[in-house]
Amino acid sequence: MTNPFSLLAERWHPSPQHVRLAAMAALVMSVVIVVTGGAVRLTDSGLGCTTWPRCTGESLTPTPEMGIHGVIEFTNRMLTYVLCAAVGWFILAARCSKPWRHSLTKLGWAQFWLVMSNAVIGGITVLTHLNPYVVSLHMVASLGLLWTAVLGWERAKEGDGEPRLLVAPAIHRFAQVLVASIGALALVGTLVTGAGHHPGSAGTPRITTFDYDRLTQAHADLVFLSVGLTLAALLVFAAVKAPAPAVARVRELFGLLMIQGVLGFIQYFTDAPEIMVGVHMLGAALVWAAALRIPLALRSRAGIPAQATAPSTELVA
Repeated sequence: MTNPFSLLAERWHPSPQHVRLAAMAALVMSVVIVVTGGAVRLTDSGLGCTTWPRCTGESLTPTPEMGIHGVIEFTNRMLTYVLCAAVGWFILAARCSKPWRHSLTKLGWAQFWLVMSNAVIGGITVLTHLNPYVVSLHMVASLGLLWTAVLGWERAKEGDGEPRLLVAPAIHRFAQVLVASIGALALVGTLVTGAGHHPGSAGTPRITTFDYDRLTQAHADLVFLSVGLTLAALLVFAAVKAPAPAVARVRELFGLLMIQGVLGFIQYFTDAPEIMVGVHMLGAALVWAAALRIPLALRSRAGIPAQATAPSTELVA
């Protein structure tokens, strides 16, 4: 018994460079969807389409009466299909490569199901009239998608052998602590967004469980913590002669954190102008991706081992 995946794998054998390109496309679209989702909220287009999965109760697409807000919200929904296409390309490229990259195919399917789940969360966001907690969950799911996309891109450049640490285990754990601090920074940032300006549509409720000023202070504290850990990582990596790519990635993270910090303070003292918030959201995605890449540069994997032809009955990874 055959299936479309095995049939395609018999006829198409993409190169490793092709697989890496497909992984990059999925990663880029994972960042783009974060930015366009932010644009929906910042233009008050969160309810540009009044329901889900349709745009209105009678129409799949926005009507002229809905104006620009309907166009912006619907465009963001349509970009989800572009994201799915990029992820699908990655899945097929990994599946059809010779030998079959099982681990990459699994990462591709993980991205696909995260896209699907986030689409559902986006629908719930509309159906709950932009409940700020659901909006925050929507952003967290996007960061989860970005996580798997970064991992897929990095793994596409490696072999499938067992990972081997290039530094002492304690150094690798320290890098993971740094990633955790950046993750906490992003999570608190979503709460600040939910309690602050730009709710996504006029009259949308905001998070009132936590005081806005205290949330922003907690967010700032986590920025200082993350910057301190990043500086410490630069010193520690230099002392232990960590691999050059890891050092370069820490420097990249430090630069992005500096830019984000400046943007954040400008936002706070200028009443959060829309363009600044949009750039800050892009920066948040880039900071998260940069942090995730650091521990991955502290280990190596052997070349791709020889694998037998995949069983024709295999449907997914």
